[in-house]
Amino acid sequence: QVQPVESGGGLVQAGGALRISCTASGRTFSSFAMAWSRQAPGKEREFVAAINFNGVTTSYAQSVKGRFTISRENAKNTVYLQMNSLKPEDTAVYCCATARNPWRISDRLMDYNNWGQGTQVTVSS
Repeated sequence: QVQPVESGGGLVQAGGALRISCTASGRTFSSFAMAWSRQAPGKEREFVAAINFNGVTTSYAQSVKGRFTISRENAKNTVYLQMNSLKPEDTAVYCCATARNPWRISDRLMDYNNWGQGTQVTVSS
């Protein structure tokens, strides 16, 4: 079973950039599509980005398209989320997860499981 652990969150000013990481244990990491989600205080969790098993195909929420980039390094069992031009509304706990169908990416949170504990990203205005 692949179990993700997120890291790299922190406090950044609006307009700044941050890269967060998701490192997953398990020999089959490179076989799984992965996704990032986020949850702000008082709001529902929302899809952010997803990437297929070899990094060729990606998908983004409209709210982050053009500002965030998801990538992966299978040799390190790690998925990254590069976040540029950050806005205060990007403040949330960011979590990663594996796809239930390892070969397919989607923008539906129900298609993912094995969520990590998350890393806090705070963007000040």
